[in-house]
Amino acid sequence: MKLSHEPSVADSFSTFVEEEERRRVLRDGSRVAVVGSGPAGSFFSYFLLKMAEAIDLDLEVDIFEPRSFRYCGPAGCNHCGGIVSESLVQILSAEGIVLPDTVVQRGVESYVVHMDVGDVEIESPVQEQRIAALYRGNGPREGGDAPLESFDNYLLEMAVDRGASVVRQLITGTAWNDGLPVLQYADGTAASYDLVAVATGVNSNFLSLLEPLSFDFDPPKTTRGYICEFRSTEEEIRRILGSSVHVFLLSIPRFEFAAIIPKGQFATVVMVGEDLDQELVHAFLNDPVVRRTFPTDVVPCVCSCSPRINLGAASRPYGDRVVLVGDSGVTRLYKDGIGAAFRTGKAAATTAVFHGVAKDDFEKHFWPACKSIANDNAVGKIMFATNAVMKNSRLTRRAMLRMAQREQERANARPHMSSLLWNMFTGSAPYTEMFKGTFHPGFIYHLARNVFASLWPRRSKPGIPEGVA
Repeated sequence: MKLSHEPSVADSFSTFVEEEERRRVLRDGSRVAVVGSGPAGSFFSYFLLKMAEAIDLDLEVDIFEPRSFRYCGPAGCNHCGGIVSESLVQILSAEGIVLPDTVVQRGVESYVVHMDVGDVEIESPVQEQRIAALYRGNGPREGGDAPLESFDNYLLEMAVDRGASVVRQLITGTAWNDGLPVLQYADGTAASYDLVAVATGVNSNFLSLLEPLSFDFDPPKTTRGYICEFRSTEEEIRRILGSSVHVFLLSIPRFEFAAIIPKGQFATVVMVGEDLDQELVHAFLNDPVVRRTFPTDVVPCVCSCSPRINLGAASRPYGDRVVLVGDSGVTRLYKDGIGAAFRTGKAAATTAVFHGVAKDDFEKHFWPACKSIANDNAVGKIMFATNAVMKNSRLTRRAMLRMAQREQERANARPHMSSLLWNMFTGSAPYTEMFKGTFHPGFIYHLARNVFASLWPRRSKPGIPEGVA
């Protein structure tokens, strides 16, 4: 009698169970480490636990953060200018995340663009006033008596309310043991996790500790920014700046752009440029256009820093049981870093809960969200390169100013230039969408018309920049 070599039902079931056990997925009791509790880490933790609850999956989530965002100054700082665009505010509201008034330091009603040829105030093209100025930490140094609440701490508490635990432990190394990533602590202890989500940004040395986890990873390219907090009274800040963010497009070598953001009794100066150094910072702060807008010599600077800024996506910010979210992996160029933290954090959480935590799972379900941001950034670099050329020509500066002024003066005018400048500064729209807008026949026609008109600018009154009189 010939014996069959067909596997029995029991053998098939046993094989299925073994294969299922080998699959890199999260199960009841799985442990997830989130390194960093900025927006990316908190958004990831919040959505991970929210989605896990929806499918009755019990997870243990540890958020590693040695700092406290309840402290003022460097101890609680997260190196960010602190603007949330109206598009992100609306997205957060749809997710049930409504920013309380205690977190929003000032509702921004408009942007004022300053050039040496004049100024123009740009209101939201869609008549929205939902731009929030906020603090990522608990405010600048010497802000202890100010009624400030941290945006990052608010998000962290949301994640804790969902069931996450905050671990005040410093991680000093990583390892790989028995198929799981291991975090090593300063006190000599260690713990293994089923998934490690890295949300430290680019201003932490943690990214240099990832090599033992054996996945292909090149950190993102960075440059230096400059942030300075000036303190006065709330009444004085409002008198000087109003409820507007003030943006400067100046023809200073290596200078990209800068903004002054009102926040209660403080004003935050954020500056971006190439190889930014003290010489460039001083050139900006002492520029006549800046000084007539915000007299920095009579308003003291109480806190400053020069954080790194992510300029490009990390190569494949994921591996088996490891994923990088927010600035650690990919973020929007110069703008809307909080929005990118939201998108990448939610995409990584969705992948981990519903698909798995293997490299292939992140490749298929997480990477498209990152790639979309990276591709849009490539267009953004073209936009900023074009902007650099235009702002370095007095003629095109006049044309840009004149075109935006005409649009703001006329109620029914289509805001071609105004929308472009608004979206460039707020991050409310993708760079690709802005770029397409510059090919609109109306944009091209009005820009050409204003370039021609700017060949013979209006004569300005004494003491008033041309284009304003």
